[in-house]
Amino acid sequence: MATETLEFGHEDRKRIYEYVERHGAVDPDDTRERLGIDPSGFRHHVAILKRDGRLEKGDGKLRVTIDAGAEEEYVSADLEFHIRPARQEDLTGIVGAIRQVAEERTYIEAESVADEIDHEEALLRHNELESRMFFVATVEGDVVGWVHLYAPEIDKLSHTAELTVGVLEEYRGHGIGSHLLSRGLEWAGSNGYEKLYQSVPSTNEEAIAFLEGHDWETEAVREDHYKLNGHYVDEVMMAVEL
Repeated sequence: MATETLEFGHEDRKRIYEYVERHGAVDPDDTRERLGIDPSGFRHHVAILKRDGRLEKGDGKLRVTIDAGAEEEYVSADLEFHIRPARQEDLTGIVGAIRQVAEERTYIEAESVADEIDHEEALLRHNELESRMFFVATVEGDVVGWVHLYAPEIDKLSHTAELTVGVLEEYRGHGIGSHLLSRGLEWAGSNGYEKLYQSVPSTNEEAIAFLEGHDWETEAVREDHYKLNGHYVDEVMMAVEL
C-alpha cells in the first residue's frame, strides 16, 4: 500500500472511487445520482473497480477494498474477544473507545485521531495523499480496543507509519493490547512499511512499559511538550523497526 499510485483509466471510474473512499460506505444509487453518471455506465465502472480489487459491495453498500485479513477469536481466562479489520460501521464505537481512553489524559495522539475521524465521518482511507487503517477488538460485538495506523503518502516518509493502540480500562490484562499491536505490525510489514512510531506523554508509564515490552525504543524526548492539568509534561517519542 505504501507509495502506491492509484490509476483508473477513466475519469468517471476515478470519481466513483474517490467518492466511496471519502465517505466510507455508500449506497450505489445515491452515489450514481450525486455523481450524475448514467446507470449503465455506473454499473460498468463499478464492475471494473470490483474486478480490479478497488471496491467491494456488502450489505447493499459500496466500500473501498482493503485486504487486511480475517477475524480472529481469542479466549483469555473468563473473556472471549475477537480482533478483526474495522468497518465503516465501527466508527462510532471506535470514537467512543478512544475518547474513553483519552479521558485518562495520557494519550493525546489518540485523542486527535478520534477528532479527525469523527470530523471526516470516514474511518478507513486509501488515496494518493494518505492511508489510514484500523483493527478493532470486540467483546460481544462491542468495540473495546483498537489499533490505528496512519501514513502520509509522501516519498520521503513512505516507509513509516504512525500507530496508536488502546484498550478500555476494564478489559486490560487479557492480552488484547498485545494482540492488537501484533495485528497492526503484521499489516504494516506486509504493506511495505519499515518503521512505526508514536508519541506519548512521559506520565503514561503504563503505555511506555507496554511498548518497551514489545521491543519499541525511545528515539527522543521533547521536554515540556504537553501541558496537562496545568503541568508541563515531556513527550516520549517511540519507534520500532519492522
